[in-house]
Amino acid sequence: MQYALLFHESAADFALRNDPEKAGAYWAAWTAYIGTLNQSGIVVSGAGLLPPDTATTVRIRDGKRQVHDGPYAESKEMLGGLFVIEVPDLDTALEWAARAPASGYGSTEVRPLLPPMPPVQA
Repeated sequence: MQYALLFHESAADFALRNDPEKAGAYWAAWTAYIGTLNQSGIVVSGAGLLPPDTATTVRIRDGKRQVHDGPYAESKEMLGGLFVIEVPDLDTALEWAARAPASGYGSTEVRPLLPPMPPVQA
């Protein structure tokens, strides 16, 4: 079964990425986690994300496209990155989520992926 591990961090957590005094520890924790995750052979794909202030949000309202700078999330934690993993069950996915650095200061959401869609017949 495939699960997405979605890493949520606060704005202060994102700032650690560039803090000269704290960036080393921040990135060391993530490097260790990512290395272990990759060595396990369960990674299907993954990506880190640039900070939320680089995001652009699109909504369609009354048939018109609205584009806004930033994520405008209604949460204090923002998506910082994700991995798609293939593991036997939810318990195993939760074990991997608990090991993520974000679980110690933010949160890690575990969400099953939808099965692949059947091809559209023309």
